[in-house]
Amino acid sequence: MLTMFTRQLDKIESSAFLLGPRGTGKSTWIRETYRKNTVVYDLLNTTELIRLSREPSLLYQETAHLPPGSWVVIDEIQKVPALLNEVHRIIEEKKIRFILSGSSARKLRESGVNLLAGRALTYNMFPLVSREVGFTFDLEKQILYGMLPDSYVSANPKKYLQAYGETYLKEEIREEALTRNFGSFARFLEIAARQNGQLTNTTAIARDAGVARQTVQGYFDIVVDTLIGFWLEPWKLKRTTKQVAHPKFYFFDSGVVRALSGRLAYPPTPEELGPLFECFILNEIRAYLHYTELDYPLYFWRSHGGIEVDILLETSRGFVAIELKHGKRWDKRFNRGMHRLAEELKAGKVNRIGVYTGERKITIEDVMVWPALDFLQHLWSGEILS
Repeated sequence: MLTMFTRQLDKIESSAFLLGPRGTGKSTWIRETYRKNTVVYDLLNTTELIRLSREPSLLYQETAHLPPGSWVVIDEIQKVPALLNEVHRIIEEKKIRFILSGSSARKLRESGVNLLAGRALTYNMFPLVSREVGFTFDLEKQILYGMLPDSYVSANPKKYLQAYGETYLKEEIREEALTRNFGSFARFLEIAARQNGQLTNTTAIARDAGVARQTVQGYFDIVVDTLIGFWLEPWKLKRTTKQVAHPKFYFFDSGVVRALSGRLAYPPTPEELGPLFECFILNEIRAYLHYTELDYPLYFWRSHGGIEVDILLETSRGFVAIELKHGKRWDKRFNRGMHRLAEELKAGKVNRIGVYTGERKITIEDVMVWPALDFLQHLWSGEILS
């Protein structure tokens, strides 16, 4: 069923790491893209996992007969990091190409992934994006249930997302022994999900979770390393104007946010919908920048007095400020942050864009306001960022 989607990630022509959270479709993409004359090692297969864990050198022996340029896939490479030494040797001696997929950067980094520096590029796989499914999907539904492939096609996305949250905790955290205090981590995860998209105060989260502040920072590191979430840093102006210093933390999928926060069973509140909408659009922009290899850093901006712009980035054509609002009407006051930012930047024209859930494209002052699906269609057409 999932092969119905043509993913935005192009075929990779040299050895690479393909990283992404569980369930984003890495294995399906690899199977469809490298289906011919490819040797595959699936480390989710317990027999394979045990065999290669005991004797990583088997990889070298079993690929010795392959001609240069052949492809070898190792799925969930983080489960046997010692294989990286063999991969390094095989690439150097045999000129064989590897696709190394994984859902955790932590074990790779801690186990010598630097050995492959310059020999294996890194690519990310995101959940489905609007261009892959078409721009006529039910936006409100997908804001609530996210864009993981199995969730998108499921007749019961609630059940799938509940199981996803449990699988993440069980397989990524408990089985990989990423933390000793599993109960505290589970409490932290719920609190962090409920504060998705807000300024992050680790001291307050530590108090609510009943753990030390340093522990909370370590928990955030785990979530980032397992690719479930990411930091959105505040833009730092060179001037001495007082600005907010705390970053924001976002999860990689709005449906997963609701699952981890324990909110799937309840109708969304207005307070939830704003951050969920931000999460949805922000992750589409992240995916677009990565798949198109633009990779502009993303920021938000907030003055010390609380005036804010949701997304700020500097492109080859200058600054782009984006304000996101879940609502059918766009009020002039929503432009305030973008106008203030333009004054602070003093960098010439700042492209100011509003995105909302209304039906019509409008211009208010010098802000172009897009319906969300129209914005996404023009984003993927290369008309918004370049």
